[in-house]
Amino acid sequence: MTRVTIYINGETVDEEVEDRTLLVDFLRVNRRLTGTHVGCDTSQCGACVVHVDGEAVKSCAMLAVQCEGRDVRTIEGLTDGEALHAMQKAFHECHALQCGFCTPGMIMSAVDMVRRHGAELDETTIRHELEGNICRCTGYENIVKAIRQGSREMQR
Repeated sequence: MTRVTIYINGETVDEEVEDRTLLVDFLRVNRRLTGTHVGCDTSQCGACVVHVDGEAVKSCAMLAVQCEGRDVRTIEGLTDGEALHAMQKAFHECHALQCGFCTPGMIMSAVDMVRRHGAELDETTIRHELEGNICRCTGYENIVKAIRQGSREMQR
């Protein structure tokens, strides 16, 4: 067991974890932050995307102990109190979800995409960036629309 201090959604967490505990399991089991989903355990689907020190990472491919002293933000930490984040609001308004399983990872990836590329995201860039996020329900049309809308709102 290793003691780690991780800043999760603005809260300091100091806890012992087994060295082999994946970040996704630490978040879901230890912290009960179940918005981060486990879809494949092989880093293929993107349902587990969270931000570590501001960058999108697949939490099924990272150990909790690797987050010692780092800032982790999950979908639950994206909101500002009761107000939805601009990207969450855009996904809702553009009907960019069906079953919702992939949605948290899509939103976290989209926020990171805007951070890296800015608000003027074109469809080609968005589709290329989403290659690491799988949605089994949609044809991605409304997801792309939502990301374009959300990116513009984030820059305001």
